[in-house]
This record gives sequence, C-alpha cells and structure tokens, in this order.
Amino acid sequence: MPSSLHPDRLLPVDAPARAVARRLYEAVRDLPILSPHGHVDPRLLVDDRPFNDPASLLISTDHYVTRLLHACGVPLDELGVGQGPLPEAQARRAWRAMCGNWAAFRGTPVRYWMEAELVEIFGVTERPAAATADRIYDAIAARLADPAYHPRALFRRFGIEVLATTDDPADDLAAHRALAADPEWTARVLPTFRPDRYLEPGADWAAAVARLGEAADIDTSDYDGYIRALEDRRRHFIAHGATSADHSHPDVGTEPLTPGEAARIYRAALRGTASRAEGVAFRRHMLLEMARMSCDDGLVMTLHPSVRRNHHEPTHHRYGPDTGHDIPLRAEFTDALRPLLHRYGTAEGFHLILFTLDETVFTREIAPLAGFYPSVYAGAPWWFLDAPDAIRRFRRAVTETAGFSRTSGFVDDTRAFCSIPARHDMSRRLDCGYLGELVAEHRLDEDEAMETAVDLVTVNPRKAFKL
Repeated sequence: MPSSLHPDRLLPVDAPARAVARRLYEAVRDLPILSPHGHVDPRLLVDDRPFNDPASLLISTDHYVTRLLHACGVPLDELGVGQGPLPEAQARRAWRAMCGNWAAFRGTPVRYWMEAELVEIFGVTERPAAATADRIYDAIAARLADPAYHPRALFRRFGIEVLATTDDPADDLAAHRALAADPEWTARVLPTFRPDRYLEPGADWAAAVARLGEAADIDTSDYDGYIRALEDRRRHFIAHGATSADHSHPDVGTEPLTPGEAARIYRAALRGTASRAEGVAFRRHMLLEMARMSCDDGLVMTLHPSVRRNHHEPTHHRYGPDTGHDIPLRAEFTDALRPLLHRYGTAEGFHLILFTLDETVFTREIAPLAGFYPSVYAGAPWWFLDAPDAIRRFRRAVTETAGFSRTSGFVDDTRAFCSIPARHDMSRRLDCGYLGELVAEHRLDEDEAMETAVDLVTVNPRKAFKL
C-alpha cells in the first residue's frame, strides 16, 4: 500500500464535479467529529489502558470484519470473538487469518476504513497478505505500547467532540459520571437510553423488569410502577447528559392499547403466560409510550427497526449477540407510525429519527414523512448501508423530497473505536461528491454547496440529536 491514501478516493470521476468536491471536502475534512449514535464502551476512556493487541482492537470487536471472515471459512473462535483481550499466539492467528483473506474485503466499506486505519493511524505501508501479516502485526503492536496510542490520546487525535454510547436503562452510568468529573477530560461522552429488552416480554423479562425497578427504587409489580420506573430512568440518563433514546425492534408498529389492556398483558407477562401476539401488541403500545415520554422529557427518539437479530441460533448461544449474524428484514413505516405521528408528529420539541436497512423505503416512506412532519428526520445510512454506493443512493433518494436539512447527519454505529474517523471521512467525501455533482449540473451554486457540506457535518447532527 502507499504511504498515504489517494486524496481523491470516493470523489466523483467526472472532472468538473471532482474539482468542486475537492474544495468542499477541504472545508469539512478537519471539522470535529460528532458521533451521536455508537457502541464504544465508555470504560475504555475512563481506564485509558493500552490496547492489548492488534487483533483485539481491529478484528474481534468489529463484526463487519468477523462476519466476512466467517463467511470465508474462518471460525469465530479463531478470531477471538467474545473473548476479550487475546493471548499473543491467538491474536497472531486472528491477524494472519484477516491478512490471508484480505481479498474478501475488496469493494466493501470494510476495505475503505480498515485501509485508512492501517495507513493513517498506524503508518502501515504494506498491503495485508499472508506474507506480510507478522510484520504488520509487529509494527502495530509496537505503536500500541506508545502512550500516543492509548485510548484518550487517540480520541483527541481523531478530533471527536461528542461521542454517544448505548446503555441499558438499569446502568448506573458510573463511567459517564467519572468522565464528567475528570478535570482533564473535556469532550462530551453521552449515554443513550436503550430500553428494548424492557419493552417486549420474552425470556427472563420478569427478572429484567425487576432489575429496572431496583435501579429506579420503584415497585414494578404492576403496570403503573413499570411506567414510572421507565420515566425515572430516563430522567437519570438526562441528568448524565443523554439527549436520545434508541429503539430497535422487528417493526415500528405503534398501535395503542387501552390502559386496562396494557395492564392485563403486563400482569400476564410477569407470570410468563402472555402469548407471543400479546407481547408484540404490548411492545407496539410501549413504543407509543416512549414517544409520549420523549414529548415530556425531550429525549430524541431514534428507531432502528427491521433486523432479525441472532439469525444463527447456534452462533448466538455460543458467542452471544452482536457477533455478525443480524440480518435485515423488509420495513414499513407509513402505516406503522401513523398512530404515533397522529398524536405527536407536530408536537413542539419532539424529534423522531428514522433509520432503516431497507433501501426501498427511503423514497417511498421515510423522505415523504420527513418532508411533512416537523418532528421527523431521515436517518443516515447505517450498518449494512453505510457503504459508498448506498450512501450515494440515499442522497439521491431522500434529497428530492426532504432536502438536506431534514437528514440526521452521519452516525458511525460502531464498537470498533479506531474506525470512527475513517467512517466519518467516508461520509464527508461522499456528501461532498454529491454536492459537487449538483454544482457541476448547475443545480446549486458553489457557495450553497459549501454551506450545505458544513451543515451536514455540524448543524444537522446537533439539531436532530439536540447536541
């Protein structure tokens, strides 16, 4: 690999559009990173310990990487998935597996940000391959021993201004409290309220709800106490800096139940006798309740629906969740959200950000909803869609109906700490390329494109996520 990456990567091939895109990108390249949705563990920054090894840092915690390697026949055990810091021998095996299968990442966004991590963070100039694996491993391991490569130093180097984490409602948020109290820490690391497991009855649900009640010091043996406990924990998160609540379920149905019916299903769920249909009805009702609470307390409501979690049950049982086999489903927003938007779509201060893994709904549903309701924002492409061509398709699909101002700004949605700057850089280059094309087609003046490019990085995420 070259000692530096090509300056025009991801910019338009057409010369006039590329020239404009270069100027736009120069204006946004070094702006601070706002990361309003992600999964980095805040204890990483509290402890500020050296990273253990290259494989634990760059491979085993990034399910984008491990899922493709698994598809190529590399067992997840060999990659250290779910095992934490790895012994050196195992870390080297995982690293050799990744380098030996480097061709599997051609044409994927993983190739883009992994290459950026290797070259721009660690100064690697050799292309990963079986023959170069050990040399690259040794070079990165040597840098990880340097204090300049400890978590806090890299955080500052990456230019991160705001980093949101994803947290269980029963979490005491001690790590966030420690960062906020540290006089040497100046960035904002914000918790995000993620109540999924408490909204839909299932296995161990009664125990989870009991833990929620203990955290809130509220009796959750009845429905009213359960609602008050959720409201209390939301206030706890707000007191620790939270600006949003995040929800991910198979669908975004929001049909209301009567208070009596909600209380009846809640009692049955605690006993373990609620049917599957009753559990789904209760969860849809509770999404509506979450919107009501957001109108009351101001937390932004983000929806990440339509994923079949843990598609391969043997892998889930052995390695746990978030190990690369969550698979997208078809999505429907227009009718599913109508009860919610009928009640709260024009409520002052309510923000609802809609993300999807189903590209077909960008033009048909999300853009029209964001183009009418003042509460609704079109969420940036995430997960399987945070890829160059998908991001380009998103801009074309959404802009004609909702414009730029009704979009959320980029979210990196990652546990892979070192990939954050590369992911945001990818988004900035692609947006500048799209704006450059509009200027080259004489559909936008360059000063307007420049203002928009800056807004997409700074104004939009601040506004949509109330940062």
